[in-house]
Amino acid sequence: MAKQYAFHFNSNLCTGCKACQVACKDKWDLDVGITWRRVAEYSGGEWTQNEDGTFSQNISGYYVSVACNHCQNPQCVDVCPTGAMHKNEEGIVMVDDTLCIGCRYCEWACPYSAPQFDETRGVMTKCNFCYDALAEGGSPACVAACPSRALEFGEREELEAKYGTVHEVAPLPSADITDPSLVITLHRNSAPVGAGPVANPEEV
Repeated sequence: MAKQYAFHFNSNLCTGCKACQVACKDKWDLDVGITWRRVAEYSGGEWTQNEDGTFSQNISGYYVSVACNHCQNPQCVDVCPTGAMHKNEEGIVMVDDTLCIGCRYCEWACPYSAPQFDETRGVMTKCNFCYDALAEGGSPACVAACPSRALEFGEREELEAKYGTVHEVAPLPSADITDPSLVITLHRNSAPVGAGPVANPEEV
């Protein structure tokens, strides 16, 4: 494979404004209920009472913006019975509408809930890395819209060389499952995978 495009996400810069989410829905005119990029809120910690009667706390929270991670080992591609879900020459996981039968196996297999069913057309949909913008030298809509520049994109090897090789953080699943093309700059209060649920489940 010639390339592997990836996203870089800096959790220290994300304010949870959801401009990335809105930009994606606007560009692709997504129906209500279909959201290719979502912003999860993680919060954790606890209050403890000290021996002198005072209280201490380690409460913290942060946001994680996530879409399809165009994984190295995409479970969605592995389970697709028709070949509709596939990786192109740039490492982007795409859906071929002409082959998709709407079985939703990819939706169930993906640990990031990236593939989403379009009930109107009866096919699966997902983040396509704004391949049309990339072809013209532009940026994915989510990256371009982020006011705090928490999102970036590029070739995976270059992003890893620049930012490191962290690919997981709570509340995301373990990177061992799919080897996601998502490079993360951890929030100063970041929690390990499996530490707890999202704080805004109705939004993600």
